[in-house]
Amino acid sequence: MGIVKISEDMHEVLRLTSHALSRSINAQAEHWMRIGMLAELHPDLDHSELSRLLIRAEQAGGLDLQALAGAKGLAQAHDEEAASHG
Repeated sequence: MGIVKISEDMHEVLRLTSHALSRSINAQAEHWMRIGMLAELHPDLDHSELSRLLIRAEQAGGLDLQALAGAKGLAQAHDEEAASHG
């Protein structure tokens, strides 16, 4: 787990929104980060489609953020390249 520094203004918006939506501040921030990441990866989808994607992912066992962001693919490619040189 890491620490993300945000402005006081954003923290206040998170606090208000998390209270209104019955989420913790951390849960609200993580939700917004997921939506933002998915929006960047899938610019053709609107918010309701991104929400459905999150729901389907949860039904399938949860969103694999590393796979979604390509982190596993990048790590595997790095390992394979290192093995071929080594």
